[in-house]
Order: sequence, then structure tokens, then C-alpha cells
Amino acid sequence: MAARRSGFPRQRQVVFLFLFGGLCLAGSEFGRYSVMEETERGSFVVNLAKDLGLGVETLAAKRTRVISDDNKQHLLLDSHTGDLLTNEKLDREKLCGSTEPCMLYFQILMDNPFQIYRAELRILDINDHSPIFQDKKMILKIPENTAVGTAFRLERAQDSDGGRNGIQNYTISPNTFFHITIHDSDDGMIYPELVLDKALDWEEQPEFSLTLTALDGGSPPRSGTATIHIVVLDVNDNAPQFPQEFYETKVPENSPVGLVVIKVTGEDGDSGVNAEISYSFFDASEDIRATFQINPFSGEITLRALLDYEFIKSYKLNVQAVDGGGLSARCTVLVRVLDINDNPPELIMSSLVNEVVENSPETVLAVFRINDRDSGENGKMVCYIQENLPLLLKPSVDNYYILMTEGALDRESIAEYNITITVSDLGTPKLTTQHTITVQVSDINDNAPAFTQTSYTLFVHENNSPALHVGTISATDSDSGSNAHITYSLLPPQDPQLALDSLISINADNGQLFALRALDYEALQAFEFHVGATDGGSPALNSQALVRVVVLDDNDNEPFVLYPLQNASAPYTELLPRTAEPGYLVTKVVAVDRDSGQNAWLSFQLLKATEPGLFSVWAHNGEVRTTRLLSERDVPKHRLLLLVKDNGDPPRSASVMLQVLLVDGFSQPYLPLPDVSRNPTEGEEDVLTLYLVIALASVSSLFLLSVLLFVGVRLCRRARAASLGGCSVPEGHFPDHLVDVSGTGTLSQSYQYEVCLMGGSSGTSDFKFLKPIYPQVHAYGPQDNSDEKPTF
Repeated sequence: MAARRSGFPRQRQVVFLFLFGGLCLAGSEFGRYSVMEETERGSFVVNLAKDLGLGVETLAAKRTRVISDDNKQHLLLDSHTGDLLTNEKLDREKLCGSTEPCMLYFQILMDNPFQIYRAELRILDINDHSPIFQDKKMILKIPENTAVGTAFRLERAQDSDGGRNGIQNYTISPNTFFHITIHDSDDGMIYPELVLDKALDWEEQPEFSLTLTALDGGSPPRSGTATIHIVVLDVNDNAPQFPQEFYETKVPENSPVGLVVIKVTGEDGDSGVNAEISYSFFDASEDIRATFQINPFSGEITLRALLDYEFIKSYKLNVQAVDGGGLSARCTVLVRVLDINDNPPELIMSSLVNEVVENSPETVLAVFRINDRDSGENGKMVCYIQENLPLLLKPSVDNYYILMTEGALDRESIAEYNITITVSDLGTPKLTTQHTITVQVSDINDNAPAFTQTSYTLFVHENNSPALHVGTISATDSDSGSNAHITYSLLPPQDPQLALDSLISINADNGQLFALRALDYEALQAFEFHVGATDGGSPALNSQALVRVVVLDDNDNEPFVLYPLQNASAPYTELLPRTAEPGYLVTKVVAVDRDSGQNAWLSFQLLKATEPGLFSVWAHNGEVRTTRLLSERDVPKHRLLLLVKDNGDPPRSASVMLQVLLVDGFSQPYLPLPDVSRNPTEGEEDVLTLYLVIALASVSSLFLLSVLLFVGVRLCRRARAASLGGCSVPEGHFPDHLVDVSGTGTLSQSYQYEVCLMGGSSGTSDFKFLKPIYPQVHAYGPQDNSDEKPTF
């Protein structure tokens, strides 16, 4: 029966019923060899490579080995020559006893594929033992009226040799009363009989001795002797008799010493001394005498040693009853030893693989043989392994089993298998033997490194120090050893314009990323690249992950004022009519910041002003407005110092210097143009309004003319060397006692603008706003920061 696969509902098991004819692998008879006993260790038996028709290299490749049935290493295979040699000095008598022929059975096992060849080695006997009589002196009591021709069976000698070297003949010393005849017994042995040739006469010779000699068939022959003492008795009419000539009894092998096996009783018709019967073993072997004893008076046969069914299954006892007159009778007692389940099954491992590569196909892990020395149901066995293992247990011939994998194993799932092979017999009670083997699954490089994340996002502040640790990427490998050793590397960027080698580096051993130089957010906000992880297998496997590095903005740029532009010569001048209402928009400061986020959030603040309560600046849009109505007491010129500050940490700022000139009105060129789309009929409807406008314009013109004349005179005095058509910068004296309205202290920068007043040759004078003197500022650079928007 085949072993059940893992996953079956019942336990996988194989019942060994000695029926292996149709199994997966069949053993084949191979060779019969012979060797003389007592040959020295290493003696040549046969060249197996030649007999099998295989080369020596093939035998080694197939892991050929020799296993004996008795689990002893009697033979040895030389892997270099293919010779089968004796591994010890073989003693035929120790191996086989008196059994002839003496055969040593063994198997030749091969792997890849698994094969079994059965062979046998005959141990040839040499004459190394002499015949031995158990009783060196035999006493025969023979009545004087015994008829001529009566035969008396004698105890035979024992010879450990067999065949021709066993006992072949018996002789007796020369005499006139007896001769020896030879007979064959049922067990194939010969035994001697003493035959009376001449009537005995007690009065003439009451006793005498003869020498019995046993001869074997060796060359030269060996012999052994015993003495036969003949005692002539007076007339004894009746010989003892047993009720039956054959007795049979059964004794369990676990019977205690001293147990009465059987009792035999003889009867004698005489009386007195001639009726007294004594019992003894006749022609008993050494094993019988060591195992049994007989009471000479009662005929009880008891055990004197423990029985062992596996060693001797039955004993044949010859019992002799002799009366006081020397007459005797014999019977045979057959003692059968009953088997009990006292031997657990044996598991003999023939080959074992402790390590298997994980991607190997069906692989033989172990070849073993099971055996139970008991018989019957006690000797039937069940062999199985635990369930849920990817393994198969297949029976083969001669009690062999093959443990193999069902297919490729996965080390990453299970790296080690502890397999318990259980062998149980079917006796009562059941006896069980377990054998545990450990099989390691060796690794192959079948798993690529796996990153802990498919993509990584790392953040680094701009203006970082070189060699700054930016972050770490990590990958794992399910393999082991060098197959799991991971090396990290930067892969070529997809963007050829990205100089990745100058931006970032990676530690090949631990995946740590380092910035090679200081990064500038305004030049590069983010970049991405791929990182590779390669294991140390052969061939190597690799994987990759996307890494995105985001540069975080630092507040490293001051706000830049776009309007009004600042220069180092003069502040920018704005005109403010004295008639302006509270909240009048004087100007709007426009500034930007190259930073981003809160670092680019700008706020505006009025730091200093000639008249602190006259102007205010809106913090979020930079609009400069009046806070009250102007009065005649307000000075005509006002100087404002504004602060533009970002929201960084720490914040950065820039200052704006602004001049405001109070005027009573605007000259004609700066008056609003009439609306040509207006309906003419509307003027006719409101004549009074028109007159008021004309009057106001006239007054304003006169006032403006006066101011221009005054300013022109002052300019001419300031620049006498200038040409008539040149531009003179007014030397208007602004109050130097400016008031700090913010309380923030001195500004870091100041910007000034110039206002030029020109007088025309035609007698009319206007305000001309000249080009401001720009401050020395750096350009933004070629990049376009689309997220930097001016703040209004």
C-alpha cells in the first residue's frame, strides 16, 4: 500500500503485508557469490562494477552502497575500484550455526534513480571445529539376558562445522561384545548405535569400558572421543514404558524461569529396585541443556533460562527413563515457543540527505528499512509520517521505504523540516518506534529585493550643508546568505538635464542618501530619480524604487519693491491735492518676494513720517492713504518711510522712501480730458455747474502758475551753471525731524526718487515726472518663478 499524501483526511500510513510485487520500485535478483569463512578482513569477493556492467565513476555517482539483512556491515564496497570486500573475518558457525548452506543476504542500493539489487554470499565452511561429546562418559546398564543383536542408541557428538566438515563416522575401540552402526536421524544428522554381538555374563565380567570416537569429513579429519562404561546387570524382567512416545507443549516466550513446561511419567512392571525410574535428557544439545532441566525423580521439565522466540522457535527434547535394573525407554517432547509482542519495530536508515536545494524537483531524502522480529500480527507493521508535509513515503521491496519530496520546496516558507517517521506493529499491545530526521532547505536566489515603499518622498531645506543626510531607503530580501546581501545604487535619471551625480549620493551598504551640495529652492524646487537594489546572488536580482526630493524654502530672500522703484539719489515723489478727502489713495507700494509660502507673504508698515497722523498704509496691499483732511498748517512736503516685511522666520524686510508734495491743484495737462461721448444736451441743462467748473479751473491755473514760477526760481538758483533747457533738482528743505511712527527703529535700506520741475519758454510751466534713479538690485535670473506674484 502506498503512503497517503499530506492533506488526506486520515493519517498517512503504509501497512507492510509482505506484498511488494506491484510496487513503484522492484528489486531484482543479481548475483550469488561465495567466500571461505575465516578469510581476513579486506578479502576480495567480486568486482561489482564489472558484474553490473557499470563504470567505477557511475557507481560513485549513484552513491552505491551495500546493506546486509542483519544490519551489520559484513561487506564493504571500494568506491575507487568497484571491488566488494569483506569488512570483517566471517565465522560461518557464528553467522549460521549448524544451518547449511550458510547464506548471507545483502542488497546493493543505488540512487539517481533509486534501485535495489538483491544478492547473496555463501560462507563456505572450513574444518575449524572438532567433534565434541556433551557427556564425556556414558554409562550403559545392560541386563545379562539381553539378546544378541540388541541395539543401544548412543548420544551423538556435536560439530559446529557443517557439510563435509561435519561428523561423518563413529568408531569404537576393539572388543568382542559390541560393534557400532550408523543411522540417519530425521534432522539430517547421523547418530551411533551400539549393537550387542555376544551374550553378556554378569558372573564372567560385570562391567567394562569402551572408547567411542566421532570423526568429521575434513581434510585432515578431526575427531572427538567419549567413554562408554558398560555395567552388566542381573535379570530385570520389565523395562520402563511411557504412555506415549511423543509429547507436544506450547510455552510463551515471556515465561518465567522455573516454570514447569511438562511432566513425563514412565511405568515399570517390576518391583523394588527394578521399578525405580530415573529421568534424564538423552542426546541433548548445549542449547537444550542451558534452557531446560528435568527432575530425575518426578520427570518434570522446567525452564532454567528465558525463552526467546526470535532466537529459537522450538525445542526437541529426548527424554530417557531408566529403571533400577538398567532397562530404559525414551520419548520425545516438542516444546513450541509462542511469540509475544516483545520486540518493537526496527528502523534502519540506509541513506539520508540532510539538505536539499529549494527548487529541486522530486528528491529522495532518505532510504530506510523496517523490521520486526516478531511474527504473525505482531510482525505486521504500519509506517507513516506526520500530515501536512510536502513529502511522500513510498514502500519498496525487502521492507525498504523511500522518503522523498513531492516537488520543489520553498525555503522562504519553511526553511527546516523535522520529519518524524513512525513505525508501529499490529500486536497487542502495539509497540512503536519513532525516528526523527531534520532536513534543511538550502537557499537559491529566487527572490528579488523588495523596497519597503514603492516610492519615497524626502524633504530637505535649501541652503543645506554639503554631505547632509537627506533620508534612507530600505529594501529586504527573503533569501539568505549572500543571496540576501543588498547593494544600493543610483540609476541614471530620465531627464538628461538633471545632473544627479552632483546633487545626491547613496551609501551602497545601507541606502542612506546624502546631498552633495547646497540646494537652492529658487533654482530647483524638486527632483526625482530611481534607486536600484541588487542582491548578491548569481545571477543577481534587482528592483527599483522612485525617490522624490522636495526642496523646502528658507527665508533667504528680502522683499523686492517693484513700485515705486527706489534709487540712491532721490526718493519718489507723489502729488497730493490739499482738497483730498480722508482715505485718499496717495500711491500703492508693489513688492514681491522670491521665496514661497509664508516666506513670501508680505506686509506693509509705515515707519516714519513728517506728519505722523496724516498718512497710513494698509498692511496687506501696500496702499498709502490719507487719514484726515489737509489743512493750511500742513507743510507742503512730506517724507514717508515704509517697511515691506515678509512672514519668514526670521523675517526679512526692505524699506521704501516716498515723498509727498501737497499741491492746491493740477495744471491743465494733468486735468481729466472731457468725455466726448457725453450727450451735449446735458450741459444745457446744468449751466451753473459748468460755470463753477470753469471758475475752479481758472483759480487752480493761477495757483499752479505761481507755484511753478516759485519753483523755477529756486531751481535756477540751485543750478546756475545749468543750461536753460536743463533740469534742476529742487532743494526743497524737508523737515529733518521726521517722526518714527512704527517704533521699529532704523531701516536696513533707503530708496530715494527725484522730481524735476521744468519751465517752458512759452511761459507755461508743468510738472514733469522724470525717470527715477533705480537702486542697484540683482536680477532674478533666467528661471521663471511662476508662483511669485506681486502683492497689491
